[in-house]
Amino acid sequence: MNMSHFVKTLLSRTVSVMVFAIILSAGMTALRPVDASAARLKDIASFSGVRTNELVGYGLVVGLAGTGDGSSSTFTMRSMANMLEKMGVEADPTKLKPKNVAAVMVTAKLPVSAKPGSSIDVTVSSLGDSKSLLGGILLVTPLKGLDGRVYAVAQGSLTIGGFTAAGEAATAQKNIPTVGRIPNGANVERGVPFKFNNQEKMTVNLTIRDFGTTMQVVNKINASMGGDFASARDISTIELELPDNFRGNMVPLMASLENIDISPDGKAKVIVDEKTGTVVLGQDVRLSKVAVAHGNLQIVISESEDVSQPVRFLTDRRLSLRGPIFPLTNRTIS
Repeated sequence: MNMSHFVKTLLSRTVSVMVFAIILSAGMTALRPVDASAARLKDIASFSGVRTNELVGYGLVVGLAGTGDGSSSTFTMRSMANMLEKMGVEADPTKLKPKNVAAVMVTAKLPVSAKPGSSIDVTVSSLGDSKSLLGGILLVTPLKGLDGRVYAVAQGSLTIGGFTAAGEAATAQKNIPTVGRIPNGANVERGVPFKFNNQEKMTVNLTIRDFGTTMQVVNKINASMGGDFASARDISTIELELPDNFRGNMVPLMASLENIDISPDGKAKVIVDEKTGTVVLGQDVRLSKVAVAHGNLQIVISESEDVSQPVRFLTDRRLSLRGPIFPLTNRTIS
C-alpha cells in the first residue's frame, strides 16, 4: 500500500514538472525579443475599399436640467415647433422656452462594410448656446451622406466626458460638456453600394512618405506572394495585381498581407516642447561638432583622428606599420 502511494506521488510530481516545463518554454517563446522598429503593414497603410464614409444630421437633445439653448437661438425654437406640429401639437415658436432643449449636430462614420441593421457610434455637438448636454437624450435624427441620402438613424442617451459647475464666486469645468457620444447610437438603414471582392486591383496607401519604406513594402509583398504582383506608383502608393486564385475572394489574401512586418524609415527629426523644454531626438539624428554651455554645465562634442593599430602588429617590431586613421567622437561633460 505504501509502495503504491509512493508511485502515485512520484508520477504526479513528474507530470507537474513536465507541465511546468512546457508552460515555461511557451512563455520564453512568447517573450522572444523582436525588432523594436518593426510594424505591421496594416499599422502604416490603408487599403482601397477599406474606408469610412462621413454622415451628418441635425437634431434635438431634450431632458437637460436648464442648461439648454437660450431664447436667442431662434432655430432651436423653430425646430421645437416643427417637431410638435408633426406630432399634432400646435405651438407658437415665440412663446417656447428651450432651456431644457438644445439643437445639436450629429456626426458618424459609416464603414464600407456596414450592412442594414448594424449599429455605429455617433458624436453629438451643441449648435446653439447650450451650457451642457449632461443628462440629455437625442431624439430620432436621420443621418445623411454627401449624396443627400439617409444611411442611418440615431437616437439615445448621451455620454458626456466633462462637467461644469458654477457658484456665486467661482466656476469649475473639466473637459467639454457640450460634446457627447452615443455608443452604438445609430442603426444603419442603407449600406454603401460597394463590393470589396469585386475589385480588379488593390491600392495600398502608406501613411509614411518615404521611398525606401515603399520599396521595402513592395519587395516583401512580392516575396510573400511569390511573384512580381506589387509595384510602386509614387512615394507612398503601391498597386497590387490580384492573382487569379484570389479574384472574388480577397479576404484571405489581405489577411496574410496586412501582418507583414515592415521596418519604416524616415527623416531625422528633433521635437522641442517649448512649454516644458523637453527635447526628443529620433534615432537617425546625428550630432556634429558643438559646444553647449548652460550655467555650470558644459557639453562638448568633438572629433579627433586616432590610429587603429592591431595588437598583433604591436608585438612584432618588423610588422609595426602605421594603421588606418579613423575619426572618433569624443564627448566631454563638465
